[in-house]
Amino acid sequence: MVAASSRELSLPGIPKDPETRAPSPSDAKIEASPARYVVIEGPIGVGKTTLTKAFAARLGAREVFEVFEENPFLASFYQDRRRWAFQTQSFFLLSRFRQQLELAQEELFRRKTVSDYLFAKDRIFAALTLDDAELSLYDKMFEALAPRLAKPDVVVYLRANIDVLLERIARRGREYEANFDRGYLTDLAAAYDHFFARYSDTALVVADTTELDLVSFPAEVDALLRAVHSHGAGTLHYAPRAR
Repeated sequence: MVAASSRELSLPGIPKDPETRAPSPSDAKIEASPARYVVIEGPIGVGKTTLTKAFAARLGAREVFEVFEENPFLASFYQDRRRWAFQTQSFFLLSRFRQQLELAQEELFRRKTVSDYLFAKDRIFAALTLDDAELSLYDKMFEALAPRLAKPDVVVYLRANIDVLLERIARRGREYEANFDRGYLTDLAAAYDHFFARYSDTALVVADTTELDLVSFPAEVDALLRAVHSHGAGTLHYAPRAR
C-alpha cells in the first residue's frame, strides 16, 4: 500500500508552496467578518463537535454535524480496518455528500452555518485506509461529487498531540472506540497535518488545542472566535494567550 502522505499531494486545494499570513489582532470585532460558513476540522478526538456547538451558539448559527454513528460498517472497521475500509469509506462519502447537497439546496448562504467537517477531508481517510485499486475507484466517485458542493468561507483546523487525543477519545466513552489504535491515530494526525500544510482552497486558521481547554474556559473559545473572524485570506497559525 502506498504511504498516505505521498497520496495526499493530489488532494484538491494543495499547492506546492502554501501561502502564509501573519496573525491578526486578537481583539478585532467579530462582527467585522463576512464569513457565513465556518468549518471546524481535525483528527478524531480533537474537539470538533465541542467547538462547533460553541461557535454556533455565539453566532446564532445553524449547526451541521457528520452522522458517523449511522454508518453500519464503522464498528466492524475498528475491529478489522483492512476488510471493512472500502465499505466504511464509501458510506461516509455518500452520506456526507447527501448532507452537504441538502445544505446547498437550502440556500446555505442565507444562514450562518458552522459544520464539524470539511467534505474534502474524506479523502484523507481514504488515502490512509484503502489499497491502490480501491483508492482509484474512490477517487472517481469523489471527483464526480465534490464540484457540486459549496466551499466554506473559513476552515479552523484543530490539532493536538496523540496522548491528548487518546485521552479525549477515552473520555467520551463510545463503545466502538474502546482500546483505540494508537498507531492508526498517529498516522491519521500526520495525514491531517500534511493535508492542511498545503491547503489553499479557503482561508484557514490552525490552532493547537493540546493546551487549549475549550470546555472549561469559555474565554478561550471567545478569543479563538475573534481570531477566526478577524482573519482574511491565507493561513493564520493561532497562538492562544496564556491564562
